[in-house]
Amino acid sequence: MPRRRLVLFDIDGTLIRDHGAAREAYARALRAIYGRDRRLERYDFSGRTDPEITHMVLADLGIDAGEIERLMPLLWERYLVELQRLATAATIEALPGVAALLDRLADLPEVALGLLTGNIERGARIKLEPPDLNRYFPFGAFGSDSMRRDELAPIAVERASAIEGRRFSGDDIVIIGDSIFDVRCGVPHSATTIAVASGRTPADLLRAENPHHFFESLEEIDALVAAIVGPEG
Repeated sequence: MPRRRLVLFDIDGTLIRDHGAAREAYARALRAIYGRDRRLERYDFSGRTDPEITHMVLADLGIDAGEIERLMPLLWERYLVELQRLATAATIEALPGVAALLDRLADLPEVALGLLTGNIERGARIKLEPPDLNRYFPFGAFGSDSMRRDELAPIAVERASAIEGRRFSGDDIVIIGDSIFDVRCGVPHSATTIAVASGRTPADLLRAENPHHFFESLEEIDALVAAIVGPEG
């Protein structure tokens, strides 16, 4: 059986640019459920899961962890309603090179595509609808699976294994993202990590994490494919 790579993509800053729609939806949900109005511009959410972000923001407002957890299901219900209203082709777009890269990878028999994102699952799917990217990703691991990003890679691997009927491990797993946490979450699993400087994290900070590969954007398609599957891809 030929070697197959499991390629797991982050969403925000890697696949898409969100012109404030998700933050606004989240801010509205925070006001509605927790009765708190918080300016979110001060926070860098890059690489963090939605539950982790919620604990970070609300702890700053003096809300204890038990209360945060108790109301969190209601927060997500409201957030998804607001996000569905705000997520349009005008507010969410695929980043340069994304569509062409995914088309190329989807045509390769040695590649299985999935998501590894801090977004809760339904939020992730809503964000990917306007640029029509959901069709590339039949499965993934999400912030709704675990608050800890470093626990998401094994979840994605289990789901991929169930679909593919084979076990992925080590450098068969490729994690692509724009934050230091995307790189770090691959290290315990010996995954191949690819950092892309298309989000908020400066290139020098990404390079300092020593990813296996670094790219300025996903427009470097031939080089990216070679990094994922080898020069023959």
